Amino acid sequence: MNELPPRLAEIVEDFNVCQGQEKLEYLLQFAESLPSLPEWLQGRQNDMDQVHECMTPVFIYPEKNNGRVIFHFDIPPEAPTVRGYAAILKEGLDGCTPEEVTAVPELFHLEMGLQQVLSGQRLNGITAMLAHIKTLAKNAN
Repeated sequence: MNELPPRLAEIVEDFNVCQGQEKLEYLLQFAESLPSLPEWLQGRQNDMDQVHECMTPVFIYPEKNNGRVIFHFDIPPEAPTVRGYAAILKEGLDGCTPEEVTAVPELFHLEMGLQQVLSGQRLNGITAMLAHIKTLAKNAN
């Protein structure tokens, strides 16, 4: 399996310590940590990439700086599990190179045990979110 970027690997390890509902509680903690959009991006959803495969409206904007990518997410607060996964991706992948982002295995969330606490439909959505991030990383200017 491809190696995860260091911070994302730490998050996966932290989830592995959690048992049962603790995984969901930890995911919800991440949801609370998802930063708001920067002021310059607020109200500009048309400039963001929408993840249509998610039931929840998910918008992502990649910002490339010095060969590294930072992701901005716009996800409603009423979708805490999706926000939690986005926060994990943001924390685990921000500052990575596009190559590091694209090397992340599509199903790395299985290593975290999220399939124990999320529905199949949610898992499909978060898999799609990572796929969009990989595409955005490849194409970031």
